[in-house]
Amino acid sequence: MRFKPQYLVVGAFVVLVFAYLLLRPLMGAEKKAHAATAKPAGASAPPLVQVSLAPEMQHPWAVTFRGRTQAFRTVVVRSETAGPVAATPVLQGTVVRAGTVLCRLAVDARQAMLDEMRANMRAKSLQMQASANLAAKGYRSRTQVLSAQADLDSASAAVRQAEVALRQVDIRAPFAGVFDHRDAEVGTYLAPGQPCGTMIQLDPLLIVGDVPETDVGKLRIGDTASAKLVSGATITGRVRFVASDADPTTRTYRVEVTSANPGGRTASGLSAELAVRAGIGAAHKVPVSALVLDAAGRQGVRYVAAGQTVAFAPVTVLEVDPDGVWVTGLNGDASVITVGQSYVSEGQRVRVAAR
Repeated sequence: MRFKPQYLVVGAFVVLVFAYLLLRPLMGAEKKAHAATAKPAGASAPPLVQVSLAPEMQHPWAVTFRGRTQAFRTVVVRSETAGPVAATPVLQGTVVRAGTVLCRLAVDARQAMLDEMRANMRAKSLQMQASANLAAKGYRSRTQVLSAQADLDSASAAVRQAEVALRQVDIRAPFAGVFDHRDAEVGTYLAPGQPCGTMIQLDPLLIVGDVPETDVGKLRIGDTASAKLVSGATITGRVRFVASDADPTTRTYRVEVTSANPGGRTASGLSAELAVRAGIGAAHKVPVSALVLDAAGRQGVRYVAAGQTVAFAPVTVLEVDPDGVWVTGLNGDASVITVGQSYVSEGQRVRVAAR
């Protein structure tokens, strides 16, 4: 009996399927056994890390906070008398000396009034001399002499008043600084108390900022401070004021630092990063790359503790140097993990690579 070729092909396929199903469990067991025998002997060894010894050292502590530069003094210069502006001899933005005329009002009749008062004073002076001469000869009583003297004193006072009124037409800078803004132009009528412009004093310069309540107790009047400006320049100064009452909204304390600023080269209103030296204490210098975050989001470092186990210490950055950062939060000398710190966890045993 002969079978058709297509039946032979189907039968061979069926046999192969059954053979595969029967041999598959045996093949899986063989692979598992081979994997078990091929497993490297060191796979269960603790992970390898590199560490750097960070000794505990004494380092100046600094309180850092954001701030801004500010003029030492800002004054709106106002008119003391009334009149139209006749001249504005100083451009705004100009550095001026104390006493420089910023705005000049029209003199009007003030000079004529002064001349009249002086003439009246000369007349009263002559009358006083005549009364004194007559009194010496017995032709005037002492009361008449005193009355003439009173008239002379009144005329002298009127002269001084007219002189002051004339001087008031010149609105002058009250101190050396920058005429930052002019409010009055030629022809503007100024009443008493209306502004001519604004003067600011930039030397010395103030750097002001707000310190959180956790750090304000570390600051003292006279502490050395440095400020890194947004331009990249660094200026130094000393603390002149620390507020004793917190801002009710932010719960922060205002701090003012004074710094020399010859020529007013540093402008007011620049952002600054302030660092105030607040004593000396224990600190550690670690590489920047050693800083990590734990599961709670705290910044710190992982180090190798006793028993070759990993531990985590939250730290506070005090200062950043080109070759590392100064931190507090570690106790004693510490073996800080510098390679592998992101792949190990607290309590895990590790191997320390030979240096």
